[in-house]
Amino acid sequence: MRWYFVAALLTLLTSSQGILTTLSQTNGRYRYDYATIPFLAEIFKLLVSSFLLWQECKGSSPPRMTTEWKTVRLFPIPSIIYLVHNNVQFATLTYVDPSTYQIMGNLKIVTTGILFRLFLKRKLSNLQWMAIVLLAVGTTTSQVKGCGEATCDSIFSSPIQGYILGLVSACLSALAGVYTEYLMKKNNDSLYWQNVQLYTFGAIFNMLRLLWDDFRIGFDKGPWWQRLFNGYTLTTWLVVLNLGSSGLLVSWLMKYADNIIKVYATSMAMLLTMIISIYLFSFQPTIQLFLGITICMMSVHMYFAPPQMLIDMPTAPKTDHDTLKDVVVD
Repeated sequence: MRWYFVAALLTLLTSSQGILTTLSQTNGRYRYDYATIPFLAEIFKLLVSSFLLWQECKGSSPPRMTTEWKTVRLFPIPSIIYLVHNNVQFATLTYVDPSTYQIMGNLKIVTTGILFRLFLKRKLSNLQWMAIVLLAVGTTTSQVKGCGEATCDSIFSSPIQGYILGLVSACLSALAGVYTEYLMKKNNDSLYWQNVQLYTFGAIFNMLRLLWDDFRIGFDKGPWWQRLFNGYTLTTWLVVLNLGSSGLLVSWLMKYADNIIKVYATSMAMLLTMIISIYLFSFQPTIQLFLGITICMMSVHMYFAPPQMLIDMPTAPKTDHDTLKDVVVD
């Protein structure tokens, strides 16, 4: 499977993630327990990965599967990070619209670049760091509200809680991505075996989250397994399918590509989300939003394009050897 096909599919899923989640709300509120969405998505990913691993084991050459505890014990860490991140995503969308959510999501490029440098020792060029700064400017520009408006109560068009949660989500996304890439490329184990370990722990920790919620409210609504599907609609199931499928694609990119490709794919989803939101939610895009998206796209180009595409390299001067002419001496 080509990486650009996976990246394009991930772009489509990511662009629809915020929209589906918003559509699953009723009067701005979730009729279901949104903590069940990540749990069911982990179960979906675990079932798909187990089936693919079973198919792989039936082949002529059995897949490599490391079962040593010193390797297995590393897999709960990204599961915990993803658990927190997935729930922060839902909380963020209660404060911001889908387009703002996608714009703020691009902050993970900044945090990914920093974590790449700190943990994976991956160096970034000066142009790439400039692109990161430009991206931060673009995301900020998209949030500024025209203070000439009568309803302008703040320079930010969404509650401050939404921006704080968006920043936390970006940091968690980058941390989970960088650590998962390290984990996936640590050895040559089968991708599906690594996924089974990752999603097993993911399902366990999400189940513990549901149990904690029960203890916190004193089981007033009954145990979580009795109300697991309460309030679910077709749109809610599409959210589960979207989140699970996105996770499977991300794990493939972590194994055979890198975090940069993943971040690029999710950044491109920003434009799709804005366009779709205009038709679905009668969203009125502002000039600040258009400018912010333009700056963000320029930043993406600067970050990933080869330097020779961005800078006119001076042509090498001709050497004396090139300018000399052959002279025939009688």
